[in-house]
Amino acid sequence: MKQGLSLRVSQHLALTPQLQQSIRLLQLSTLELSQEVEQMLDDNPFLERTAEEAQREEFGLDAADAPVRDDDRLAEGDGELPSGPSAPLADAGVGSTSTAAEADAPATADSTDGEPGWEGDGTVDVAPDDSEWGGDAPARANNLGNDERADATELARSQESLQSFLHRQALGLRLDDNDRAALRFLIESLNDDGYLEDSLPALASGLAGEDNDQFDELVHHFQVALGLLQSLEPVGVGARSLGECLTIQLRALAHANEGDQEAQIRKIAIAVCKQPMELLARRDFKRLATLTRSSEDTVRAALQVIARLEPKPGRRFVDVERNVVVPDVIVTRIGQGTNVKFRVMLNPEVMPRLRVHDIYAGALKQHKGEGSQALSQRLQEARWFIKNIQQRFDTILRVSNAIVERQKSFFVHGELAMRPLVLREIADELGLHESTISRVTTAKYMATPFGTVELKYFFGSALGTETGGNASSTAVRALIKQFVSAEDTRKPLSDSQVSEMLKEQGIECARRTVAKYREALRIAPANLRKAL
Repeated sequence: MKQGLSLRVSQHLALTPQLQQSIRLLQLSTLELSQEVEQMLDDNPFLERTAEEAQREEFGLDAADAPVRDDDRLAEGDGELPSGPSAPLADAGVGSTSTAAEADAPATADSTDGEPGWEGDGTVDVAPDDSEWGGDAPARANNLGNDERADATELARSQESLQSFLHRQALGLRLDDNDRAALRFLIESLNDDGYLEDSLPALASGLAGEDNDQFDELVHHFQVALGLLQSLEPVGVGARSLGECLTIQLRALAHANEGDQEAQIRKIAIAVCKQPMELLARRDFKRLATLTRSSEDTVRAALQVIARLEPKPGRRFVDVERNVVVPDVIVTRIGQGTNVKFRVMLNPEVMPRLRVHDIYAGALKQHKGEGSQALSQRLQEARWFIKNIQQRFDTILRVSNAIVERQKSFFVHGELAMRPLVLREIADELGLHESTISRVTTAKYMATPFGTVELKYFFGSALGTETGGNASSTAVRALIKQFVSAEDTRKPLSDSQVSEMLKEQGIECARRTVAKYREALRIAPANLRKAL
């Protein structure tokens, strides 16, 4: 074999560190982006918040967003009151309506003397196309523009926890120190649903170790404390299983004027709760009647009583703040009738306001010495980070505009008017890759006149119709939900019947497809939806 030397020219794509950071920031959710910004602020000394953002962090959103009062202006020495409305202290919003080429241009590693800035207000007006649905159809009231609406995050923060509620009740009990400590320990051991997951011996062994005498004493105190805990509100708290929780609530239903028939039904209901929960979930009346030695009619009446109970006593005390979804994009309706339009804007509350530290950057520029190369690299990283965040929100805004443009009917008529849409259509329109659209629409949310939904919600496959057109799978799911909500609960619709009803609407949808959509909507089968 003869050896030789040859030259070959080829092209390949290299992912620079800046491009890798841009891709990673694009796929982060709002919460993850906030954590990334905090981490970068701690690591990079050249990066800082703007003055407005720092003020918001120090005084809270409400204080930062509140308009300056007239008496505050007079106290500061202003000679005259403003004639117009007061301007808010924080920025109203930052965004960009740049062209497609500018917004999608890859970030470069070239150093710039100026700091990247935000331009525009991040809003785009889109007029709906009512060619198929008519322009006079009224839409639901928009719940985004109400000044009187309460902030969901503030409501979540002000909610009392289950443990705090129980501790307040325990203050009114006359207990010795040991029983009070045992009750407090059990309260702190409850899960979010109000259940005591660990057994009393397991809790005692974790505290006593191998000391048998202390173990027996702890079990005794825990048994006393458990009885006290299960007597507190909400009824059913402190139960160790679903059956015990329902039993506690059934016993609490007893009253002085209770009739013999009511007492008998409640007794059977308690007996039913002691049976395997699978029989109760399947509504196996015959098996339950045999196990409880009663008639099927009595078991049906008992199940009606059980259905009114609360299986999760701690549900209303759950910290709902972690479930609050903050939208990245807000779509508001402007105009009426045929002149209705929709304004697409970025949510200013989720956009970090960052800048390069002027003093540090100026000092580095004037003094070039030992270690300046490493510091210059950190300065460049800060500029990259700011520019990549700007590009992230620019891309989100462009994709949101394209979605609103293609799904105009949804914003007027709701999910029944949703049209088929795939990621490839948006990617071809914006000149982006399909994977980029997937990253943008994952864990990003849009506030619409019909609620806050994920951007992926607007994408759905197409189902054939009798007229040769296509219907969106999202619209079909909404139609199935509408059929089920309007059904007779004594004779619920089966999947085959729903499939036939869709065919009457001109939509070809097989029974197995209906079952798949029904399960995705978390709708129970027909036999479990049947009223008792």
